[in-house]
Amino acid sequence: PAFVRSLGIPDYMFGLFFATMSLGLMVGAPIWGVIADRGKKKTIMALGLLLYSIGQFGFGYSGNMYLMVGFRFLSGFGVSASITLYVSHMIEVSKPERRAKHLAWLAAGVALGGSLGYAVGGFISTNDLFIEFLGTNELKVVFLIQAILNTIHSLNVYLLIKEDDCINKAGKKPSIIESFKNIRKIDSNLLIFLISLTFISISITNLSKYLDVYFDELGYSSGDIGNFVFVTGIVSILTSIFIVPLITKINKNLLTMILTQALSIIVILYVFRAPNFLLAVYTAYMIYVVGKAIYQPLEQNFIANHATEGFYGSIMGLRQSFFSIGMIVGPVIGGFLYELAPINVFNFSVIMIFIGMILMMVVYFRIKNNGDLLKT
Repeated sequence: PAFVRSLGIPDYMFGLFFATMSLGLMVGAPIWGVIADRGKKKTIMALGLLLYSIGQFGFGYSGNMYLMVGFRFLSGFGVSASITLYVSHMIEVSKPERRAKHLAWLAAGVALGGSLGYAVGGFISTNDLFIEFLGTNELKVVFLIQAILNTIHSLNVYLLIKEDDCINKAGKKPSIIESFKNIRKIDSNLLIFLISLTFISISITNLSKYLDVYFDELGYSSGDIGNFVFVTGIVSILTSIFIVPLITKINKNLLTMILTQALSIIVILYVFRAPNFLLAVYTAYMIYVVGKAIYQPLEQNFIANHATEGFYGSIMGLRQSFFSIGMIVGPVIGGFLYELAPINVFNFSVIMIFIGMILMMVVYFRIKNNGDLLKT
């Protein structure tokens, strides 16, 4: 938000920039997933990360809000490769009984990276030493640093991931047409679950992005935002490492996902009405953070359990597309709601969680009636 405002770009463009990147995610994820099912996952991940680096650099240095929209799409299209294929790779190399645990570890790593990114970005943009030597008070420099580090990361991915681990376990490499046909054959329970994921994604996206804007509007600095996100990241990591493995042993994953959404509704309704906002986000809001950290690996594992072996890239690409629909719709609607009153965005998020929770309950009772609940 601070970078967009520093360029004199209208606030509504913030939502459009995010939605455009999400569109790139939605379009790119199934394409990368289908291609990766034929092999060469590490090459595709590295290529996607390079495209993401170019997009981020262009966004920071183009100086034209219309070109910035295009670069955001490129960023989303590129990063969708790694977002999709890290998950599918983790599924492929994990035993089914340990899959949720490993997905939780992956989520913990992503949370740590995201939190450190916020914290470091906020720090170097306000620290006198970095400002003097690198000129980081010009926020576009932060995007340059990100692009450079991300390029190094893409090289690490290419060098460190073993190609043998990425080979399609089905033995036969599916054609691209076969992979797209396989996507169309998902069962009705999985389709309903994916639709519920879209509604929950709308809520997750709006809470993440407009909480940043809300912090900024209340007069907090980029450093304050970075510190808060760093704390949420630590909470997510601890949850992923210690709580998720315990929950997977209970073998009530779908029911657990429903309960986390119910708790999230209560927390959000309270936090943004609390008399002391800062105290509320550092205490009660952490319950929502814990719930979200539990939900993500469980939903990914649920989807993986309904996928055909050898087509994990395709199905996780489809999952990312449904998630990205929420990332597009959320900021667009959220931008207009926020203009009317900030509380509207958070109320809308509660409604989206409620709809997603109801759809998950539909899946739960459909599976229960079929006597197949334990399998999920």
